Order: sequence, then structure tokens, then C-alpha cells
Amino acid sequence: MTTSTQKISDAGVSLWFDDLSRERITTGNLQELIDTKNVVGITTNPTIFAGALSNGESYAEQVKELAAADTSLEDAVFTIMADDVQKACDVFAPIYNSTQGRDGRVSLEVDPGLARDSDGTAEMAKSLAEKVNRENLMIKIPATEQGLEPIAKTLAEGISVNVTLIFSLERYRAVMNAYMIGLEKALENGKNLSKIHSVASFFISRVDSEIDAQLDAIGTEEAKALKGKAGLANARLAYQAFEETFSSERWERLAAAGANVQRPLWASTGTKDPAYPADLYVSQLVAPNTVNTVPAKTLDYFAEHGEVVGDTISGTYDESNKVLNDIEAQGVSYNDVVKKLEDEGIEKFDASWAELLETVKKALVSA
Repeated sequence: MTTSTQKISDAGVSLWFDDLSRERITTGNLQELIDTKNVVGITTNPTIFAGALSNGESYAEQVKELAAADTSLEDAVFTIMADDVQKACDVFAPIYNSTQGRDGRVSLEVDPGLARDSDGTAEMAKSLAEKVNRENLMIKIPATEQGLEPIAKTLAEGISVNVTLIFSLERYRAVMNAYMIGLEKALENGKNLSKIHSVASFFISRVDSEIDAQLDAIGTEEAKALKGKAGLANARLAYQAFEETFSSERWERLAAAGANVQRPLWASTGTKDPAYPADLYVSQLVAPNTVNTVPAKTLDYFAEHGEVVGDTISGTYDESNKVLNDIEAQGVSYNDVVKKLEDEGIEKFDASWAELLETVKKALVSA
């Protein structure tokens, strides 16, 4: 293990890898990341699958079989994705077992086109869980207003959930509430709460990108001095909300029944601005009971250059509040920013899904 990745793991941060392809699995690269860089989980999305399919020969044989069977486009997409996720789940199974389900997780996303469709999301989440049929699967559900109900419903079925696309502190609190509603219903349904796990994926770099652009447009020295601070401040205040929620009486009752905390997951942790350190959203978001999903370049940089100086979140809440208040005082609306980012996030998810469908369509036609 590298010193940096071991230190951050020892500090209570689970490193999950933000990429999956069949080639990574079959070449042993995924196992190598586990063995050498403390990777203990993996997330994926339509963009990642589209890239894997368009750049690799690993899928050619399966695509030929699907084409020969006259498989529908949607069924082909989910068959290919499910196969990769199953194989990845098997690679991570020893970690899943040794951590009692806390890590060793593989996340698979519902069709992003259902982000505003509560019933459709819940149905697809259940269908994906049945198709993959692995205990260490997590179903990714976007944290739209319409996503809150299916999050709770999916958890009530005993299915573990990765809640994605969270930008605002208000929505994050609603996600934690949905988690507890789901667990309370699961308990009523006779489910074993100790087997249900969840993470809440709080997006970081996109917040800085949007707010930095607005601060640049304002152009004053005071505005420019606040650049690169919003993403960390927002995430740190999310951790404060996490601490408050999971020390409440309501939570203590669930914990007594065997429930696991829903860990904050730092997503979108590759820096977009080259002026910022490549591991900014890794080294500066260290605290117990957190997950960081790292893209390949960020993981490689952190493994070689990262420094871990302990908890970089606890005790920063007053300062973080001041950062967001100072940004608001410059005329940048926090509420407008997070709404814009959620809307754009759904649009990007939809575009990625369309890209994936087109990639598979072309592969089936040419098979």
C-alpha cells in the first residue's frame, strides 16, 4: 500500500474508485488497485460504461451473442452493465465480508431518465438488484425531490442505496431523513437492518466551478479571494449535518435495532481548475465515517504526493459558514447555484445515458 492511501484509510476514509470496465477486471488491474492503493469499493455511471464499451474489445463477443439473439437495445445495455457489475462485486466480495458490508461495494445507477419519476425509479431499483443478484451491490438513485420516496422505498425492501447528485445542505438533510424512513419501514417489514447500507454522494468540484465562475464575473478582489473555497465549505457543513443527524434520539433507536449510519460520500473529487492541487478534495476532506470516490488521475496523484495530517473537517464549521455567507454577500445565491447544478446534473446524466444507448446500438448493428 502507498503511505498516503494507507494513512487516509486509517483516518476513517474509504477510497472507492470512480471507474469500471471489463478490461480492468480481466487484466487484474482492479485487484491491483485493491492490493496497492487501498481501494475498497467502486462506483460507475453511464458515461463510464459508454467509454469502456467504445474503447475496448472486451465486450465484442458478448455483443455478438446479444445481436444474434435479437436482444432489445435496453435489455442489451443492462445485460452488459450487470455482467460487469457482477464480476466487480465478486472481486470486492472479500472486502465486503471482512468489513461486514461497510465496504466492498459496487454501485450501479438507475436510468437517469427516471430522475423525476418516483414509481419508475423504485421499480427499476428493485429490478436491477434482482438482475445483478449480489449482496454487495448498491443502487444509485439521484437525490431529486422525486427521488426521496423511491430511496426510502428501496431501502425498505432491504436493498442498499447510493444516493447521488446531492449539492445542497437542505437536500442532504432530506436524504438522511429518507434513509431513516426507509430503515423504519424495513424494520416493520422484518428486514435485518444490519445488512442495509447506504452512502449519500455529495458533489464537490462542480460547486467550485459554478461559484468560481460567478466570482470571476464579479471581478473584485474580495470576490476573487473566495474562489476555491465553496466546495470544501459546503462539504464540511454537510459533515456537520451528518454528525447532528446520526446522534439524534431517532437515530439511536434505529442503531439499537442494528442499523448502520449512512456515510457521506465525497463525489466529483477530481479538480476542474488546474490552479488547484489535484488532490484538493481528497486531502482536505478527511474525517471518520466518510467515503471518497476518486477518479484514476486523482488517485494516482494522491497515492504519490498526497499528505494526510489527520481530520481536516471537524472544527471547521464556523469558518465554513463564514465562507458561504461571504460568497452570498458578494451577490452569489447559494440556492440558485445548487438548483442550477442539480438541473445540469440531471441533463448530463441524460446525455450520458443517450451516449451509452447509442454506443451499444452501434455495437449491436456492427456485430
